[in-house]
Amino acid sequence: MPTKAPEDSYTAEPFLPDRGGLPALRRAAADCHGCPLHLDATQTVFGAGTAHARVMIVGEQPGDQEDRQGKPFVGPAGKLLDRALAEAGIDPGDAYVTNAVKHFKFTQAEPRKRRIHKAPTLREMTACGPWLAAELAVVEPELIVVLGATAGTALLGSSFRVTQERGAVLEREIHGREERLVATVHPSSVLRSDDREAAYQGLVSDLRVAARALG
Repeated sequence: MPTKAPEDSYTAEPFLPDRGGLPALRRAAADCHGCPLHLDATQTVFGAGTAHARVMIVGEQPGDQEDRQGKPFVGPAGKLLDRALAEAGIDPGDAYVTNAVKHFKFTQAEPRKRRIHKAPTLREMTACGPWLAAELAVVEPELIVVLGATAGTALLGSSFRVTQERGAVLEREIHGREERLVATVHPSSVLRSDDREAAYQGLVSDLRVAARALG
């Protein structure tokens, strides 16, 4: 097994291509060894969608189904997100969807047991940051929708709190670009909620703010 590099040396930077659009980034990301998460994940799960998307949706990391299929937001949370976007007035097909971290991080009690999602560390998120910066530079979205605390921390820093900043249009400098953002909960938290309907309506309400901001 490859030796794990010390945490302070984690970075995807050496794996980024010198030029090219999303296809070049996707090919390069498939071979990213910028942090140890690639050792256990099935594959890199890069963003999906058109380079001309008006809105970029940023989640935390791939889940179990995403890791197996190699595509973002194809599991239960992704299906719920598509429904919420459509209800809010945003065509899911017009969005570019990606994650702050491109490999599935999980715990597993023993082989063949269910793989349980584990939150990435701040260092792992920072290591993966160059991929997200490159996606933003290519897509140049009019608006970023931030799903959940991990994505918010990756984009806005460790002081970000989704409960305090959700449902409002924020203006921040992200990776050297002035961006407009709307934060909301991650759809997986809706699926875990004791009051799923209320949590879902809260997500839709936040996404309507994003839809109005897009005009």
